[in-house]
Amino acid sequence: MNKKNIIILMIDGGRLDRTFQSNIFDKLKSNSASFSQSITYGPHTIAAMHAVFSGTYGNRTGTNSYWSTFKFKKDKFKTLTEYLHDEEYYTFADIVNELVIPKQGFDEFLIHDELNDDLTLRHCNFLTDMKKMNSEKKNFFLYLQYSNIHTGIMNEVLRVYDNFSDEYFSNKEKNKQRYDKLFNNAENYLKIILEKINSLELDKNSLVLIMSDHGISIGEKIGERAYGAFCYDYTLRTFTYFIYPEIHPVEVKQQVRTIDFMPTILDYLDIPLSDKFEKIDGESLLPLINGNLTEEKFAFSETGNPLKEKRPPENPNTKSIRSSKWKLICNEYDDSKELYDLESDPSEENNLIGKNLEIEKILWKEIKNYL
Repeated sequence: MNKKNIIILMIDGGRLDRTFQSNIFDKLKSNSASFSQSITYGPHTIAAMHAVFSGTYGNRTGTNSYWSTFKFKKDKFKTLTEYLHDEEYYTFADIVNELVIPKQGFDEFLIHDELNDDLTLRHCNFLTDMKKMNSEKKNFFLYLQYSNIHTGIMNEVLRVYDNFSDEYFSNKEKNKQRYDKLFNNAENYLKIILEKINSLELDKNSLVLIMSDHGISIGEKIGERAYGAFCYDYTLRTFTYFIYPEIHPVEVKQQVRTIDFMPTILDYLDIPLSDKFEKIDGESLLPLINGNLTEEKFAFSETGNPLKEKRPPENPNTKSIRSSKWKLICNEYDDSKELYDLESDPSEENNLIGKNLEIEKILWKEIKNYL
């Protein structure tokens, strides 16, 4: 087996568009396989990250909402952590809340205090600990969640406004500045963490995945002040960078799904998928990374729009199917549908539903598999 450590740096609430003006992300792009159209299953952390860890959509695993962590079908779906633990990896997570990822297979499962902990210092220290692990000839899997964008949005947006607050939606410039400040802090965190990885020479024997779980609204659409209510691209498109020693830098513009990350990591490590569990939805991205053309897969996403309620519903009521060019959204809460040409209308302003376009029939047929 290709024994490499696995490090996942997850920037919670990281918007893809902010990486385009970032020197740090630009530098990342020059030594990684980067994906400019990686689509999350859920525009909120719980559903998004259970899908990543299982390589499977939450409509099959049971974790499809804020309230369904404990419904994850662990007897039917083996997680990335469990695969690595079975290969004698030391498995370690530092996260914001015990509900956000599947717990099984972890040797250590720590919860940080998002209001008080210095995540940069804390995560640098964990990397030093992992280096010692390596010196004892033990491979590790390290999952680090940077939660400070989420914390800022929670304190300054979620606790102050609701999804229909005039004050919020009429102050886009203020929303933008607030988010940009939080994103800038995430960039500084990432810069220091990557420098630490390099100084410890962990870059020489590790696969590093830098990713976001979902984006965050800055007031684009009334009805969603942050995330988790709609299936628009400002929350569904995420950033993704795979870095490993023998990588040939490449930017992949073809659409991929975040459910593809788990099989990609296992493929890289030559760990076969177990036939004792249900077949996963994701597929390895290594062929794409290595320059081979593969057929683009549709990306399914869903979430629960709370509308005017204080809490999201127990079951998803907003669902979308997406290709690089088109997206169909089904809003079950009011029985409406939306169709967007993402190439000519990336802000999803011009609803083309009911215009007798052939793509509508194709996408409708596809999304019916998930409804």
